[in-house]
Amino acid sequence: MDSSVCMSESHQRQMQVFGQNPTRVVDGYSEEFEQTFLDLMRRSHRFSRIAATVVYNEYINDRHHVHMNSTEWATLTEFIKHLGKTGKCKVEETPKGWFITYIDRDSETLFKERLKNKRVKSDLAEEEKQEREIQKQIERAAEKLNAGGGEGETSGKEVDDEKKKDEDLRLKSGVKVGFALGGFVKQVATGKERGESSKLVFGDEENEKVERGEKRKRSGDSGRSDKDRRSALDELMKEERMNRKDYWLFEGIIVKVMSKALAEKGYYKQKGVVKKVIDKYVGEIEMLDSKHVLRVDQVELETVLPQIGGIVKIVNGAYRGSNAKLLGVDTEKFCAKVQIEKGVYDGRVIKSIEYEDICKLA
Repeated sequence: MDSSVCMSESHQRQMQVFGQNPTRVVDGYSEEFEQTFLDLMRRSHRFSRIAATVVYNEYINDRHHVHMNSTEWATLTEFIKHLGKTGKCKVEETPKGWFITYIDRDSETLFKERLKNKRVKSDLAEEEKQEREIQKQIERAAEKLNAGGGEGETSGKEVDDEKKKDEDLRLKSGVKVGFALGGFVKQVATGKERGESSKLVFGDEENEKVERGEKRKRSGDSGRSDKDRRSALDELMKEERMNRKDYWLFEGIIVKVMSKALAEKGYYKQKGVVKKVIDKYVGEIEMLDSKHVLRVDQVELETVLPQIGGIVKIVNGAYRGSNAKLLGVDTEKFCAKVQIEKGVYDGRVIKSIEYEDICKLA
């Protein structure tokens, strides 16, 4: 029997078309197969890292799908490698098979546009933010200096006030008075006694050095002058300003996903590890439970604190990039106490650092 009798008229026409230009037919089916497969990825697995076989099984559930044997790819593996080479998906070969992650070009464009707008707004608010941070840092540094220098140590403003009061008193009374500075007493003479006390105030250099040394010993002063302390404070504030950024993501930290748009996928308020930082503001997050990999903007992420004694990364501020041990937390002030480990500041204790400036390390 003629084989053409067993085939339908439409099948015969398709075979005839294929015989005339087989390459064009295969290319057309390949393009349709690829586009339909990617549409499924975009709809159902836009933010997920998922096994290629899972997606393929969902694809073939549609009875109108284009069969792979009509395309240029003989196997699913070949097709997956093609998606990786052409940059349409991120592909990974694992002991459990091939895994793919859809690369959302439209979302990346939106991300960059959002980041650009965010940077503009951030620049406008940066000056005000810096002023607040500087004020906080001044208060913290003043607390540290007061704790380390004892009761006799005074701030620059207090010193000026004390000098002014002393000058008024000197002019009114015309007698010798003394005032305390940093724990030692300095003599000031007026009137007739100015000549008698000149040796104390304007004595030779050697006598002044000996006198200062004795006074420091008696007062327990560390030897640092007010100028030195103010210089150290200025350096700390300068470093705070330089290291204070509007982005805070680091590889290796554990964050919490706060995007309600991902709630349907089960990622809302779930934790993951930052595997990669993209354009400073976007994190590639591997979820701890599912091992799925998502791309999330930092505005939809939140820092996580470990238990007391755990290790954190300081993600912003003067000590940005340092690792530290969590020593305690103040739940009322939303701040923590940490001790830096390794590096230039090894062993330094920071008594008050905000929750958002530290994050648990994986």
